Amino acid sequence: MATAVTVPLDNEGFLVDRDDWSEEVAVELASADGFEMTDQVMVFIREARTMYDEDGVVPPIRIFAKKQKVSTKELYDIFKKGPMKLICKWGGLPKPTGCV
Repeated sequence: MATAVTVPLDNEGFLVDRDDWSEEVAVELASADGFEMTDQVMVFIREARTMYDEDGVVPPIRIFAKKQKVSTKELYDIFKKGPMKLICKWGGLPKPTGCV
């Protein structure tokens, strides 16, 4: 049974206000998508948030994977589809542009 997310979301399930994000919200958002949050995924989310704070943009998957020392295939194995989209969605970041 997925818990109800307690913060405003847009029509695609992204946070309306980035300041509403917390690790608890990330777990709720993932759960609402039928995904069990893992420590590894939370590390990816924290790192994507740091990269966004430093660069002002969502990192492209190739750059993100390289910085995390994983392959894009490994990210797809974990997330199944659209790794950066889900990392951004659950991480309270804007929806990535380009290849998602």
